[in-house]
Amino acid sequence: MTDLIREFAAACRREIASAEVIEDYPLGEKTTMKAGGNAALCVLPKNRDALVSVLRLLRRFPVRRAVLGHGSNLVVSDSGFSGVVVRTEEVREIRISGTEVKADAGVMLSALAGAVCEAGLSGLEFASGIPGTVGGACYMNAGAYGGETAAVLESVACLDMRDGTVRELPASECRYAYRHSLFMEEKDLVILSCTLRLVCGDREEISAAMKKNREARKEKQPLEYPSAGSFFKRCEGHFTAQMIDEAGLKGFSVGDAQISEKHAGFLINRGRASAHDIYELSEIVRLTLKKRYGVEIHREVEFLG
Repeated sequence: MTDLIREFAAACRREIASAEVIEDYPLGEKTTMKAGGNAALCVLPKNRDALVSVLRLLRRFPVRRAVLGHGSNLVVSDSGFSGVVVRTEEVREIRISGTEVKADAGVMLSALAGAVCEAGLSGLEFASGIPGTVGGACYMNAGAYGGETAAVLESVACLDMRDGTVRELPASECRYAYRHSLFMEEKDLVILSCTLRLVCGDREEISAAMKKNREARKEKQPLEYPSAGSFFKRCEGHFTAQMIDEAGLKGFSVGDAQISEKHAGFLINRGRASAHDIYELSEIVRLTLKKRYGVEIHREVEFLG
């Protein structure tokens, strides 16, 4: 750990009561992929105000930083991350008023889907079972079963690390596209919360649709193994998982990293896969499909470190 990170840790403990500071944090183990090393320092704010305070304090220290939620779309380097990680998992307030829903960045999508279902609001049926947070969904425009985050988003609140101001951006200004957003381009904009606009619906019908999606996930996806979900983005004009299957790669392994035999779009950790194993396996897939089909596929999962 560098002197600057130590200074930040001391300042954080001194100035921000509602935040936990953990040195040599086992970041890789805390991701859904269960691979990779430790972070030099991790800060866990307890609420949105504490998150803003931590980020503004962090601006004073020129250190590497990463803001993460549940770590469901991430592979951490085997050597870890030599900077400060801010995790939002405990920043998770939900506020519902009519058809307007405000949710903090750390709210799990499954919890949000359950809350809006109880309120008789439709629009988030697709999110039931997605193992990520609101912040991650806004960051990458998460979607499934014909729905996506951008379709129900009204605005996103973020902190601009360049000047420390909090901004409320209309969804129309967030450059949403398939698995893409403004926040993936401008890393200085850190998502704090979002506002959704849903529609009134029948609670039993909403619940049934969510249950159907959860059951489909359980049937078709290798949920019994650690993974980062669909590893690759959809390739225009092609089904990526189908191409991987047709190329004979289903079940192929590098170390304990394997292309799932249940769903070829998933790379799973069968026990002690390293981040290097996962990366090498993803490269084999990418290069094989490029040679066989002449298409360039792109990872949906990000690597850190």
